[in-house]
Amino acid sequence: MTQASTQSSSSQSPVVVGLSGGVDSSVAAALLVEQGHQVIGITMRLYDAQGTTASSGRCCGPRDIADARAVCDVLGIPFYVVDFADEFKEAVVDDFVDTYLRGHTPNPCIRCNQSIKFTPLLRRARQLGADSLVTGHYARIESRDGRLILRRGVDASKDQSYFLFSMPPEELASIRFPLGEYTKDQTRKLAEKFALPNASKKDSQEICFVPDGDYASFVEKAANERGLTLPIAGDIVTESGEVVGRHKGVHRYTIGQRRGIGDVKLAGGGPAYVLRLDIEKHQLVVGPAADAPAPTAEVEGLRWFIEAPTATFRTHVQLRHRGTPVPATVEIDGSRAKITLDSDVICAPGQAAVFYDGDMVQGGGWIS
Repeated sequence: MTQASTQSSSSQSPVVVGLSGGVDSSVAAALLVEQGHQVIGITMRLYDAQGTTASSGRCCGPRDIADARAVCDVLGIPFYVVDFADEFKEAVVDDFVDTYLRGHTPNPCIRCNQSIKFTPLLRRARQLGADSLVTGHYARIESRDGRLILRRGVDASKDQSYFLFSMPPEELASIRFPLGEYTKDQTRKLAEKFALPNASKKDSQEICFVPDGDYASFVEKAANERGLTLPIAGDIVTESGEVVGRHKGVHRYTIGQRRGIGDVKLAGGGPAYVLRLDIEKHQLVVGPAADAPAPTAEVEGLRWFIEAPTATFRTHVQLRHRGTPVPATVEIDGSRAKITLDSDVICAPGQAAVFYDGDMVQGGGWIS
């Protein structure tokens, strides 16, 4: 049974919809209005986007706030803007910079869902007398055996459950994802049906607080503003120590990367992949795919939607948003785990490893 079907449209308590300014959250709000709910729209101001000229490919910027306001005008619902810029900088932006400086690869969208988009926003919703917070994520919350579970959205190409693994499980009862049962094409048609002013707006593609998509330059600027030490240029080397090129700082690369390394020629021919980042020696270690580390990883900060396992178990692990879940063995050690994948997939420290049983999210953690 879906969560949405268990909640009556005649509820007297208002529901708050988190509006990003994009078409998905706007349609979620329109669906709730159509169902007869008392709906309140809230948009978060998360960062200072002055100087950003991009009109698409972002979220939560000034133009997006204006779009969200226009949607609320069309739907005839109240609209509020809440300022979470300080919380966002500390929990998401600073973590993004620190993670890159450690030679790891961050995932700021998951951190945002974990620390900003649910707990603080749900708290604001309750202050407005709402009993539910609604977002435009493509995922489903359902009741199974007396427990709320998180499932993939029906549109596999838009499923966002990977980004939601770290949201607090105790908040599932107060969260609703109306678009989990829809495809993106259906959502677009609904936007046209509701005559929403952003019906043809493009989806956000880049990280919202990196205006031009240049992550390395952003990290360098942010690190300088905080007085942090930046990684310096160094050698690109093979596992045997042979110098095959130069790099401009290891924060510009991620494990498993192939493009953007430069004109690196390996002795055996074939493309070079980033195998390791040696922060202390300022070295980028490269080699053929066959030399990639074994498909194992240590995972920390485990979070669960199911009863927390205490022993080794088999599952499927997804390592990237668009990645295919890989069969794996997970060995539990308190709040940490070791995962051993059945396939040769490179695990990048800093990224999320999310555990799935079919389309159900069991939990996950951060590759350390």
